Amino acid sequence: MALERTLILVKPDGVQRRLIGRIVSRIEDKGLSIVGMKMLQVTPELSKQHYAEHVAKSFYKELEAFITSGPVVAMVVEGPEAITVMRTLMGKTNARESAPGTIRGDLGASRQMNLIHGSDGPDAAAKEIATYFRSEEIVSAPDALTAHLWAKEEE
Repeated sequence: MALERTLILVKPDGVQRRLIGRIVSRIEDKGLSIVGMKMLQVTPELSKQHYAEHVAKSFYKELEAFITSGPVVAMVVEGPEAITVMRTLMGKTNARESAPGTIRGDLGASRQMNLIHGSDGPDAAAKEIATYFRSEEIVSAPDALTAHLWAKEEE
């Protein structure tokens, strides 16, 4: 297994619904580490940078209006296969189709207002983390619990 980092955003709907703590708890309960976190307002410019591949698509204006509608909480999450683990923990994009036990399945009911964003692969994670965080804002520290979460060869 590879130790990975991924970008996670608690979207404006999750912030407005006061679900930040519940989402953070789910991430930590899974054994992943949050090595960077901040609240910010996504600007139209930041939205265009983050969603560059969607800017020319018909749904982009609605996407930008949503992601800029209120603050988000951005996190860098680290752990073995963190990208896949987080994608599974989040559930399907359409919360109505997400399985119980997932963040979207338990807390959401919308395709668009689906509470959380997570990078979909290593290249996207690297790009998205660099979009939201400066290197000095990411702090990895030895974790005394690591030996109780996964075997050394899983890192």
